[in-house]
Amino acid sequence: MTDPNASSSTDPASDLAALEQGLTADIAGAADEAAIEAIRVAALGKKGRVSELLKTLGAMSPEERKEKGPLINGLRDRVQGALAARKEELAAAALTARLEAERVDVTLPLREAPQSRGRLHPISQVVDELTAIFADMGFAVAEGPDIETDFYNFTALNFPEGHPAREMHDTFFLPEGADGKRKLLRTHTSPVQIRTMQNVKPPIRVICPGRTYRTDSDQTHTPMFHQVEGLVIDRVANMGHLKWVLEEFCKAFFEVDSVKMRFRPSFFPFTEPSAEVDIQCSRKGGEIRFGEGDDWLEILGCGMVHPNVLRNCGIDPDEYQGFAWGMGIDRIAMLKYGMPDLRPFFEADVRWLEHYGFRPLDLPSLAGGLSS
Repeated sequence: MTDPNASSSTDPASDLAALEQGLTADIAGAADEAAIEAIRVAALGKKGRVSELLKTLGAMSPEERKEKGPLINGLRDRVQGALAARKEELAAAALTARLEAERVDVTLPLREAPQSRGRLHPISQVVDELTAIFADMGFAVAEGPDIETDFYNFTALNFPEGHPAREMHDTFFLPEGADGKRKLLRTHTSPVQIRTMQNVKPPIRVICPGRTYRTDSDQTHTPMFHQVEGLVIDRVANMGHLKWVLEEFCKAFFEVDSVKMRFRPSFFPFTEPSAEVDIQCSRKGGEIRFGEGDDWLEILGCGMVHPNVLRNCGIDPDEYQGFAWGMGIDRIAMLKYGMPDLRPFFEADVRWLEHYGFRPLDLPSLAGGLSS
């Protein structure tokens, strides 16, 4: 029978082994990095169990330190290694779980970037094409306001009082101002020509693209549409020059080697003589093709600038003369790109724009092709 008063002797090696076994079990059971950190602090922190044992080495005799030092230091090293290994295991498990949760199905189609999904409206594309063509011929671009006065829209362009184009059924008039006069939404871009001739000394060579407005709406007409007009004023401009400019434009715009054009006498108040222009085409198979066939399609109006228009702009018609033309941008866009109806141009349907639109970085050029 053991004497309870007898002092019990313990084996330091077995105590260290028991401590190591307990710490190893705790480390193996740690569920996350926070638990690992708590075990590390409890064992190796400033007041940890292993750290306290290390502090006792200083009070030992050289013989005891030689015996116990390697045991305690070895315990510390093994605990540190076990902590690092378990921490690495937990990090790997966390990464695996995250990758599983954030798995990407690489079989799905790739989404296009916004800059490649975006599309230029066909009107913007055609205006760029027009600008590229006429710039190559030496034309500048002129612009003016959408809201105009009667003088710029009608009077300066040689429209006599009572002309049908002044009536409400053609023109959007605004309410009377304080001066009793009514402004209007321009019915053509010709007012830009008037403003240019008033402010620029000849020679003049400009195109005037922009929005225009008329009270009309059907498959081929809208209340707001786009028009481009051209103007040349100098001392020698004539109908032969006009014909060459229009032929070169049609060849470049419709991207054909040659075109046949027909000039039919017509009437416009601001030109004399005046003509409407037809271009040769083929309508076989319900498709319009230019530069071939035996049919004709009207595309624009033109003529020599009327002397009265020159006088209204302060230009002497005995010294200068010129020619002008005008065409619908929406109409030639429909003809070139096979759009059957004008109304979708203004309906903001993304599906229509994705089909008929143009990539914004594919800028038209005469060298690389307008619509390539």
